Amino acid sequence: MSVQELEKKKTIDLRKKHIGPSCKIFFSHDPIKIVRAKGQYMYDENGQQYLDCINNVAHVGHCHPDVVTAGAQQMEMLNTNTRFLHDNLVLYAQRLQATLPDKLSVCYFVNSGSEANDLALRLARQYTGNKDIITLENAYHGHVSSLIDISPYKFHQLSDAEQSQFVHVAPSPDVYRGKYRAGHPDPATAYADEVKKIINNVHKKGRKIAAFIAESLQSCGGQVIPPVGYFQQVAELVRKAGGIFIADEVQVGFGRIGSDFWAFQLQGQDFVPDIITMGKPIGNGHPLSCVVTTREVAEAFMSSGMEYFNTFGGNPVSCAIGLAVLDVIEKENLQGNALQVGQYLTNRLEKLKEKHLLIGDIRGRGLFVGVELVRDRAKLTPATAEAQEVIYKLKEQHILLSADGPHRNVLKFKPPLCFTTEDVDLVVEKLDLILTAALTHRRGNSSIATALICSKKQLCA
Repeated sequence: MSVQELEKKKTIDLRKKHIGPSCKIFFSHDPIKIVRAKGQYMYDENGQQYLDCINNVAHVGHCHPDVVTAGAQQMEMLNTNTRFLHDNLVLYAQRLQATLPDKLSVCYFVNSGSEANDLALRLARQYTGNKDIITLENAYHGHVSSLIDISPYKFHQLSDAEQSQFVHVAPSPDVYRGKYRAGHPDPATAYADEVKKIINNVHKKGRKIAAFIAESLQSCGGQVIPPVGYFQQVAELVRKAGGIFIADEVQVGFGRIGSDFWAFQLQGQDFVPDIITMGKPIGNGHPLSCVVTTREVAEAFMSSGMEYFNTFGGNPVSCAIGLAVLDVIEKENLQGNALQVGQYLTNRLEKLKEKHLLIGDIRGRGLFVGVELVRDRAKLTPATAEAQEVIYKLKEQHILLSADGPHRNVLKFKPPLCFTTEDVDLVVEKLDLILTAALTHRRGNSSIATALICSKKQLCA
């Protein structure tokens, strides 16, 4: 390797000096320096192996040899922009479209999930002639300015004056903690009616809806699974109002849910979005993403008279890598593995829930699973400090997991799709031991949070 390997302390010092201080790092109190990875494992500078339960970018496994070879071979031959004809672009678009409903037939290749969602907004506004966007509570769609505007997960930190007047937030369709819960006779309709109210209010202001955008399964919002039928009803309301439906599959696509290739398909075969965006797993770590839409939307975008060009989007190397990822998913039956191993994970976690009252809910599909920790199952009091403690304790056991959701109390599993039942056994057994220790703390202290925070201080020292 031509790059000099530094001492860990030097790496940290240089990061503090030259990298923006708002750039987040995992385990900031005691960060891990990762120098290589393979499959579902990552390794630090001392050769210590960590089980990766959170990396939904290395979709088919870190440094998969087929993906690496495809990129290297194409890079040796040619890499250029898409103003030249090249077979990789059209062959990849054809392969990708074959995984989608026929209606979604036109691709725009870009470089990140944020870029894909930004372009989706442009397409929607050009097609409809409208400007207003409906998004979901706790949603996250990207880091560029247009997407911060539609990401309550981020913009809730801003003052009301800084929030866009053209963005409207509907309740998250969360049947565990949300406005309409599992005991409701028809939560899908109840949540859709909330969108209807927003549309009516927008019309009263003399404006119209351009699009409703939603992650097919909310990730940063806490691994939320919307009730079946919700998207169909929302799409009907939005389309009647002159808007279109954008499904954000950046974190949940490409077979992760196991039963289907795309998470929006959980709503049923009768539901088809007008635009779908994808990123993260599409290139297994290579910067590649895509927007797929209908011929009608694409032609309306062209009618604006503004040419669309992306220097790196869809270049021959990116498309070679994208093709290799699809090949590996099929060859190694990773969608089937996600279904089988994901179900095994969910079953083992459900048994853990019976044992530990700190676990309030287990939810997910395939290898997209959330474990919500609560101090009180009746009141749903978020166990935020406990969730953070679990993550650090798992790190001590060389297992990488993270927590998210509006209260940072949902443990989220999004591992590479090569995850195994043996990996599940290891994680669940360690999690069991950690939660048992937490219970012991609780019996010995008036507050579990006090015990955990004290432990965290020791960890951070």
